[in-house]
Amino acid sequence: MRADDWHLTHDADGFLGRTGAFLRARPVRHLVTLSALQRLREREAAASGAPAPAAGTRGPVFGWVERAGEIGGTFYHLPSGGIGLTPLSPARADALAARLAGLGHALPYVSADRDTAAAFAKAWRRHAGVEAAVRVRLCLYRLGELTPRRPVPAGRGRPVGERGGDRDRLMDWCREFAADVGEEVAIDADTWAGTRFARKRYTFWESPDGVPVSMAGVNPMLAGVAQVDPVYTPARLRGRGYAGAVTVEVSRAALAAGAESVVLFTNAANATSNALYQRLGYVRVTDWAVYDFTQLLP
Repeated sequence: MRADDWHLTHDADGFLGRTGAFLRARPVRHLVTLSALQRLREREAAASGAPAPAAGTRGPVFGWVERAGEIGGTFYHLPSGGIGLTPLSPARADALAARLAGLGHALPYVSADRDTAAAFAKAWRRHAGVEAAVRVRLCLYRLGELTPRRPVPAGRGRPVGERGGDRDRLMDWCREFAADVGEEVAIDADTWAGTRFARKRYTFWESPDGVPVSMAGVNPMLAGVAQVDPVYTPARLRGRGYAGAVTVEVSRAALAAGAESVVLFTNAANATSNALYQRLGYVRVTDWAVYDFTQLLP
């Protein structure tokens, strides 16, 4: 396959105009790409009227591979991150790596389904002369038939924001969650609006005396898909069924709001969370991987 079979653009709207139908045809498997594009457009709208980027600053790059008028895969590369891919064959991943390396792109990481990520990492090592190492392996789940665990722990779910102090607790727990999963992000009153945690709708599970003991967030619905993220219980309160209860609560709410699919990601190495979500009715869709790239020493 030739490297120039890939079509590249800096125009997000043009990219979506050409590939939107392809991406929305399988919104669960393409959710990461759809979400990244949505966040980019929101940031661009919020920054409207701000000073233009400095000369020489590389903007976002998007691309798709096409044969006989049929889209076969896409990628996005944002200035502040790595490359995200929809499922690709090894030949298409290799052609894309050759094209981007030839254009002088620097990629800190790749994020994609397990097989695509592995194929691109192998190709990028060869074409860009870098080392590649797995950062994390994930599992993508989609809700089948919701099956709440019995007995349900005492308490109830309630929307975050109904009481004073909710915001501070929410930021504390999002900060703790980020630390648990290795995300390097500053979360406080000044930075909150710019983090990925700010766009979500949150629910607390609270004990009968009204004390929050667990939380779950849900991203804005996109192409009929609602993503549960994050789910967090403080370490001292784990093992009591709170995470399962709050996940059921937000999953029901997402379905009631019209979601056609409810999904979530787990760390593949966390046997406890993987078993929990499967007991609740979540079915594994695909495995996911993130590879970090580092330059070889001269």
